[in-house]
Amino acid sequence: MTATTASANTPTTTGTTPAAGLEAPALRDALEQLARRHGIGQWDLGASCSTDTSVQVDRGEPKQMKGAQRSAVTVRVWNDAGLVGVTSTSDLSPAGLETALVGAHAASAFGNADDTPAFSPLSTAPLPELEQPLRPSRPILQLLDTLQDAERELLERHGAIGTVPYNGLAQRRSERLYLNSAGACRHQRLSTASLYLFARAEETGRKPRSAGAVRLAYGVDELDVAGCIAEAAERTISHLDYGPIDTGRYTCVFTPEAFLDLIGAFSSLFNARAVLDGVSLSGRNAIGQPLAVPFLSLHDNGLHPGNIGAPAFDGEGTPTHRLSLVEGGVLRHFLHSEATARAFGVEPTGHAGMGAKVSVSPEWFEVGPTPGSDGGQQGLDHRSPGQSDGAGLVVIDSLSALHAGVKASQGSFSLPFDGWLVRGGEARSIEAATVAGDIRQVLNAIIGFEGEAEITPDGLCPHVWVEELSITGDA
Repeated sequence: MTATTASANTPTTTGTTPAAGLEAPALRDALEQLARRHGIGQWDLGASCSTDTSVQVDRGEPKQMKGAQRSAVTVRVWNDAGLVGVTSTSDLSPAGLETALVGAHAASAFGNADDTPAFSPLSTAPLPELEQPLRPSRPILQLLDTLQDAERELLERHGAIGTVPYNGLAQRRSERLYLNSAGACRHQRLSTASLYLFARAEETGRKPRSAGAVRLAYGVDELDVAGCIAEAAERTISHLDYGPIDTGRYTCVFTPEAFLDLIGAFSSLFNARAVLDGVSLSGRNAIGQPLAVPFLSLHDNGLHPGNIGAPAFDGEGTPTHRLSLVEGGVLRHFLHSEATARAFGVEPTGHAGMGAKVSVSPEWFEVGPTPGSDGGQQGLDHRSPGQSDGAGLVVIDSLSALHAGVKASQGSFSLPFDGWLVRGGEARSIEAATVAGDIRQVLNAIIGFEGEAEITPDGLCPHVWVEELSITGDA
């Protein structure tokens, strides 16, 4: 990938994006002619390009104003022996494409005969229709004014909020392409915008407390700025009155964001590439086996309207669609690329990257009760005094150190978290604590879901109740 960026206290954007505004049919025709010229019979290309503008502020002053143009192109060529060569470039001129094709063809002589990808059988299937309006980009100074106003309003929400150390307002216009010699011609254009505000509050003689919020939209004008300010302020203020928690085992209530983070950290459970590589908790024969409580339903649905910037196709041109991973507590499907699907004798699922060895990754999770079940929801409400007697309930608001505290191939985790201890209907922020366990035990210790499912940047999920989790506090 190449990128040209500028960063300063004045708006600047430099560089060129070779892929910007390119028409997929014309590019495919050019590639086909070049391939015939060099005797190349099978090839494909994946490309992405974007133009990004972002701002950050610090106590009302510009901290960073940045414009960037990025492009990345991957070309694969199959030789007569069926081996694959791969090259990367950022040049989509005729000369650049020719160099990439010839280079990939030369590299194919060194391809891995034991792991050879092929075209997805769905690379020419119809694509889903997505409602993704293209919004105009706004001047960078307008972004700066909006973020400065948001920071100022957040600082005014409470006297203890002294800074908003992490903040940003960004907009992006992007394009994605997938082409192959079998006739695939995929092209998608997107516009997206994001806002994040992470406040820091401190009172005399007390430790600093922090929390934040994120909003996504198709354009800057559609961002829920007021909602982001309100959520960041509410969550930060709710952690000011904190206290210790005794080490022990507690019934825990995960917020939607926290539970989706935990599921995402263990997504190798559903990843066919990880299964074949031997780094997943699931085995090749795990499909049809119980994985969780019988009322849990888990889908990967990149097409959900709440998924801003949803991809219409994956890196191999396979259309995105809703896929059942867990239904009734039973593992139903894995996430597949073309190669893993071929190994399992199924169809690709639309979760592939692109390369000589193709990666597989989830898009956007939906968590909730299995249709027809009560989902264990009756009587669950962490605000109810009857639910928080004795040792109390622990509400886990956000998890930290997921990169270090998760051992995905073993199933174990030990993660610091922010949250509250609820006793007698009263909630008090927890000073410092760690939650530990095994993901398989967690999935089988769910006792229900509370409230309606909420849309987050990572998926759709209600509050999730889990019993008997180990909490280590500083008390």
